[in-house]
Amino acid sequence: MELFWILLFSIIHPYTRGQGVYAPANAQISHAGQACVVKEDNISERIYTIREGDRLELQCLVKGHPQPQVRWTKTAGSASDKFQETSIYNETLRIEGIQRVQGGRYYCKADNGVGVAAIKSIRVDVQYLDKPVLTVHQTISDVRGSYYQEKTVFLRCTVNSNPPARFIWKRGNTPIEQSKDTGVDIYEPLYTQGETKVLKLKNLRPKDFANYTCEVTVRNVCDIPESSVTFRLTNATTPPALRLSVNETLVVDPGKDVTLSCEVTAGFPKPTVSWSRYPNPLPRNSLVRNGTLTLRSVTPADSGFYNCTAVNNVGNPAKRNVNLLVRSMGNLTFQITPDSNKDSESIQMGRDLKLSCHVDAQPQDKVNYTWYKNAALVYNSDSLIVLRSDPDMAPGTSSLEIVDMKFRDQATYSCVANFPGSTVPELRVDVNITQSSVTPPILTVPAGGQVVSVREGGSADLVCLVDGKPRPPVLWSRADKDLPMPTGEWAVETRNGRLRLTNVTRDLMGSYRCQTAPYNGLNIKPRQAQVQLNVQYAPVLDPVFQDVRSPNYQFVTLRCLIQKSNPARVASVRWVRNGEPLSSLTPNPQENPQLKFKLDPSNNGTYECRVSNGVGSSTCTFNVSSRPYNAEFYFDTPNPIRIQKVNNYSYNLQWTQREPAATDRIIGYWVNVRTIKQNDKMNQVNMFSKQIDKKEPVKGGLMSYTLTDLKIPVSYEIRLAPITTYSTGDYVSRTIQYSEPYIYPRPSDHVCGFEDERICGFSQDRGDKFDWTRQNHLTQNPKRSSNTGPEMDRSGNKEGYYMYIEASRPRVAGDNARLLSPLYNVTAARGPKGSSRLPYCVSFFYHMKGKHIGSLNVWLRVKSIASVGDRVWTLDGNQGPDWIQANINVNPSGPFQVMFEAIRGSGYEGDIAIDDVSVTKGKCKQENSVSNTVLIGGAPGLRSLPLVASLTFALCSYLLLLYR
Repeated sequence: MELFWILLFSIIHPYTRGQGVYAPANAQISHAGQACVVKEDNISERIYTIREGDRLELQCLVKGHPQPQVRWTKTAGSASDKFQETSIYNETLRIEGIQRVQGGRYYCKADNGVGVAAIKSIRVDVQYLDKPVLTVHQTISDVRGSYYQEKTVFLRCTVNSNPPARFIWKRGNTPIEQSKDTGVDIYEPLYTQGETKVLKLKNLRPKDFANYTCEVTVRNVCDIPESSVTFRLTNATTPPALRLSVNETLVVDPGKDVTLSCEVTAGFPKPTVSWSRYPNPLPRNSLVRNGTLTLRSVTPADSGFYNCTAVNNVGNPAKRNVNLLVRSMGNLTFQITPDSNKDSESIQMGRDLKLSCHVDAQPQDKVNYTWYKNAALVYNSDSLIVLRSDPDMAPGTSSLEIVDMKFRDQATYSCVANFPGSTVPELRVDVNITQSSVTPPILTVPAGGQVVSVREGGSADLVCLVDGKPRPPVLWSRADKDLPMPTGEWAVETRNGRLRLTNVTRDLMGSYRCQTAPYNGLNIKPRQAQVQLNVQYAPVLDPVFQDVRSPNYQFVTLRCLIQKSNPARVASVRWVRNGEPLSSLTPNPQENPQLKFKLDPSNNGTYECRVSNGVGSSTCTFNVSSRPYNAEFYFDTPNPIRIQKVNNYSYNLQWTQREPAATDRIIGYWVNVRTIKQNDKMNQVNMFSKQIDKKEPVKGGLMSYTLTDLKIPVSYEIRLAPITTYSTGDYVSRTIQYSEPYIYPRPSDHVCGFEDERICGFSQDRGDKFDWTRQNHLTQNPKRSSNTGPEMDRSGNKEGYYMYIEASRPRVAGDNARLLSPLYNVTAARGPKGSSRLPYCVSFFYHMKGKHIGSLNVWLRVKSIASVGDRVWTLDGNQGPDWIQANINVNPSGPFQVMFEAIRGSGYEGDIAIDDVSVTKGKCKQENSVSNTVLIGGAPGLRSLPLVASLTFALCSYLLLLYR
């Protein structure tokens, strides 16, 4: 299904209408094509309904001069005022396979720089109906002192839909009516009202053991079919229960295969078992079969929570979780902490000393640490205390405390980390503890390294020298900004204190802090230093490009603004015209360069101001010219085409001149006309090129030129350029195309049988109560009334379509539906025999069978004259079971639309249908059909326009001609 909207903007602006330049302004919203539902809400906004998965097409037709630019944006929903980040700059917005999250308010904004931009909105309502989910819950309660128990069953049916779904409960094939069965309750839970319906079976009876069906429907909105789900309730119905084959926490070595089995121990109907993983999806190498999950050759990345779930829609799902941990060990670090009570920063005899060891591992609490002194295992003693988990350090850290250090305690200490009984290799770190082997670190910046200058795009090395035993790593971070490092981390570790930055940009400029790490060395107050990074870049100038227009023999001043530069000192400024240097200027750092000269025909061209600061150069470019600005075509000319003799036509070309006073006086225009290649036999051919003289244009003034002797149906490219005494401006081009006043899918198809979903460009009117419906014999409701409406289309084809109104509820007497034809463009100025208007024949077939038939009216609506127009034909009452043809002669004064209005009668047997509509040039050929001839006492049910009104209109027209 294709859905199509047109947003229209008027051509009138109250301040500039008379000058030809005007801003776009809101007029109305109409639509063409087939929509599910089109209605107005309480703030008169159009609501467009579409089925999920269908194609949405919104078109914004806008008028204004200069031609406006159209931009589409969307809000997240009806209550949000935040636009999406993306916008679409096009008159037509198409969304293939629209989803429910794409519903909301769409805005069309048209702007041409004149006045206030025009904005129109439309709300798109996406309709959908998911498959319902049925769950069963059971309760057992004691009654009368536990003499017996009552069993109550709740069947809960839940569905996601838009609009809210209608629920029907059935036992077997019979609908359940609460008023006729005291053993049931049907209600909606308050917290899910409109989406859930509960069927309560009280004090379960033998007949309650049966098949239960929950049917949901959105009443065929957007042709969405109903959906249903069935559950069989028995005395064996029970919720699911599970049992796992492993413990809730499972620790394994990498490379092993892991099997997790989930056994169903209870549940009827038989539960369905599934496995999932949180927060990531199941690994690619996983295999699930019959409730068993198998993982091949696990790695640490496979660690996580694995969830087994059993569902049979009875009670709550049964769930069991397994925390899988794959052993791994990463970086092993150590710390040397002098006696913290003495604020010491070095090893001293007679004071305490702590050695700490930490490894990044999984699982962290399963790591085993072992301490050695000179390769001998350390046991707890009065002087050596081993802490398996040091509370003063990060979790998972082991420490060895040396109490009241003696000379005998100077040795090589080793920390070994491993997983007992695991194949994961152990990690080891050795620390030599002597007074000479442990010294506090010293951090310095080398001479000349406090400020590092680099050109933008280059590489820079920031260096902090660190000395000490053991030598700790150096951590780098931003010092003067709350910003991460270029890698995205807040701190970067370097082993030798050298930080390398590549592809440096100006936003990296600033101070960088280097400091000693608290690990793999002494755990004392970190040493810090700073390095300044200076990023040099070429001057930033404004404007980068500027188009300068001026009359000849007047002074022109070109200014180049230096916005920022590093270094700030300007080294040189050069002015160049058309690639040739003009002069070398000594720059003044306090001033911005400028050039002043008198413009004449010899010095038009491209001027460049090249500014350098020794690092790079930038350029301000000026296109200086006395050539006039281009013309701007006027696209809103009413009825520009006129029919001429011998299959020719003329075209009224209109335009305005952009900034006519900016250059020398415009004395005329060059017009070039060439044919457009339409097929392989016709090439592009220049028809003519000529100069047309015009009075000096004024800003916003509308100019015209009539192109004659154009061939029907050839299309042409028109090129136009202004002319001054000294030069010719740029050409602008547009295409003109001959269009017949007939708009149908194929030029040879003059009859619309509504066979295509686009219904020949017809559209539903916005001012009616309900819509016409497209239907054929195969799509009819089998439960419809047989006493009204056609069985087949006008040709008797079961697959043939027609348009009709459905008179059943919720329709009431007097409700009307209006169907609008496309806009027919009247191209002939005069009709036959000197008449002022060309006649057209509106022909169609109607079907009006039923005792409650209302009225069928045909209106002629001339563009920009009235919103409804003149009624040219009407008929009411029962006309029998046959299709009947009607022919109507109309004489429109301009582009027009035909509107079919059906009014609902007093009851549901009042369906009205139309088919095979055509609009052709010339008067109707009268056959055995109903016409719009003025009748007095005509056929039963036929009401003609009042004769007195027709005569009055003719007399007024005659008097008006005499007055003129």
